[in-house]
Amino acid sequence: MSQIQMQSPFLKALAAGPVVFDGAIGTQLYERGIYINKSFDDANLSRPDLVAAVHAEYLSAGAEVITTNTFSSNRIKLKRHGLEERAAEIASAGARIAREVAGDLALVAGSVGPTGRTPTMLTERELEEMREAFREQITALAEGGVDVIVLETFRQLAEVRMALEAAREVCDLPVIAQMSFDGERRTGDGADPERVAMLLADWGADVVGANCMEGPHVLYDVVVDMLSCGLPVIAQPNAGYPRKVDERLVYMATPEYFGVYARRFFKAGVRLVGGCCGTGPEHIRQVSAAARMLGGGRASVEVSAARMPREEAEPELAQSQKVPTRLAEKIEAAHRSRAAGEAVSRENFVVSVEVNPPSGLRADRAIEAARMLIEGGVDVINIADGPRASVRMANWALGRMLQESLDIEVILHLCGRDRNLLGLQSDVLAFEALDLRNLVVITGDPPKVGDYPHATAVFDLDSVGILRMINNFNRGVDPAGKPVGDATAFYCACGAEPAAADYERELRRLELKKAAGARFVMTQPVYDPAVLDRFLADIAHLDLPVLVGLLPLASARNAEFLHNEVPGMAVPLEVRERMRAAGTGQAARAEGVRIAQETLEAVGSRVTGAYIMPPFGRYEAALEILSCLPGYAQTPATEEAR
Repeated sequence: MSQIQMQSPFLKALAAGPVVFDGAIGTQLYERGIYINKSFDDANLSRPDLVAAVHAEYLSAGAEVITTNTFSSNRIKLKRHGLEERAAEIASAGARIAREVAGDLALVAGSVGPTGRTPTMLTERELEEMREAFREQITALAEGGVDVIVLETFRQLAEVRMALEAAREVCDLPVIAQMSFDGERRTGDGADPERVAMLLADWGADVVGANCMEGPHVLYDVVVDMLSCGLPVIAQPNAGYPRKVDERLVYMATPEYFGVYARRFFKAGVRLVGGCCGTGPEHIRQVSAAARMLGGGRASVEVSAARMPREEAEPELAQSQKVPTRLAEKIEAAHRSRAAGEAVSRENFVVSVEVNPPSGLRADRAIEAARMLIEGGVDVINIADGPRASVRMANWALGRMLQESLDIEVILHLCGRDRNLLGLQSDVLAFEALDLRNLVVITGDPPKVGDYPHATAVFDLDSVGILRMINNFNRGVDPAGKPVGDATAFYCACGAEPAAADYERELRRLELKKAAGARFVMTQPVYDPAVLDRFLADIAHLDLPVLVGLLPLASARNAEFLHNEVPGMAVPLEVRERMRAAGTGQAARAEGVRIAQETLEAVGSRVTGAYIMPPFGRYEAALEILSCLPGYAQTPATEEAR
């Protein structure tokens, strides 16, 4: 792999998680009135508005890669329409249209299809014509600004090899090589999926896969066999087997069925999923939802086909002139204090404690808990958003009650599980109006972990997408880039898992979160200072304030549950043994507090603050933990609680 390829945005996106491709271009143009006896590729010149509209719909549906309308933009295929001399112009126009619509929301794949000739039946002169046709088309696509070349629907290994070699001759872009198989799972020259994948890898493809065929069910077995080659695999099936209805080809697979198979593809190890003939934006919306469930994908947004260039769409937008929150001022000051090496004190250390909303109508206990915590030296109360997918009073309602009754600031958790794109925007605007401007943005637990496992998970936006949306509102524009008047003034945190199973992915996600607008980090609970030390060292370049998560263990059983069943949590064996030796009841709870204190004392000088999550509503435990720090005295309320 070349140095240029190593910097490829496509390969970086591929390394970050599941990737969503778009669906059929030709099918969509046909439905918009371009008949099958016409050149779909010529629409790049004759009807660029239609082509842009198709790209915009796929982008709105969540596609992370949109494919140029250039499948047949080689001079051999175009000759039947008398357009062979305009081949480069058509390919270049296709790349330009896709690039303009994609902007910075998606990558662009330059589509290259077969010539329709069978290489084994051609003379050397005819073979050279094929090579030159591929070189011409791929050069135009590369110069037009595509991020990756996608060779698709090839039936002959000799021809796809020719196209691969042409791509390597004229550009240094990554190359996806996809073959089409028959009902017997063979190419036109009789090769099976496993052999095809190995040959494509040997010939220099960066990604291998299959497209077209009779639907996702048939394609599934093909791409699973291709996984053995060791390269990333892509699957782009048709929307089922086509039927002729009133002289039109109709594809029978519903978007919902397509989404079911998208999840199967991703879970099997396929890294990229999109659609081929018969698929439309709704099919891709389902693919995007499947990808988000597995940690990838991109949020759905409304995108116009007539996207303006960034310099026009984003003029000198005034930043919010609102006064920063008191929390923002303290966190930034404490962060500077840590960087200067100052010792921890109550004045330069930020403490947030989680107080959950009630599961019913009465918030008295939560309000009194918050009062006790603030009087004990806690800086801010943070309020979860349906923690563990449970049903509770809306956290903004409790937040508003606390502000009005105690004159304090709060931090609201905001997750993407329960709200679609419209609901998220509405709630965020409401938070600003209610002066609830400190937010912790998270993706959220899936409903299956809570009391209502059959509830629908939305996940239109993940945490990165929500942060980008809020960052846009802070600049006075909506997710589509449209000015909305006054700017908001949110101060956003993001979550992080120092003990994440996929640690490298966690680091990459944190980089994306900072780029999207996160201003500080609140970690999952930490029980091993060495784990946090590694994490802090690995994110030092991000220069983000960190509040270390502390959840005092309540019992040995609690420790085992967190270690074995909660993603991103790791409780060392030594700690679990200590909890087991402590027994049960108050003795176990006291040991849990001591473990949290030891962690805080070990890492306190290297973090900006602490984020304490008292278990089972035992809020006095937070003050017990803090008593180990200078300036945090034990309170009478806590003494009584002992």
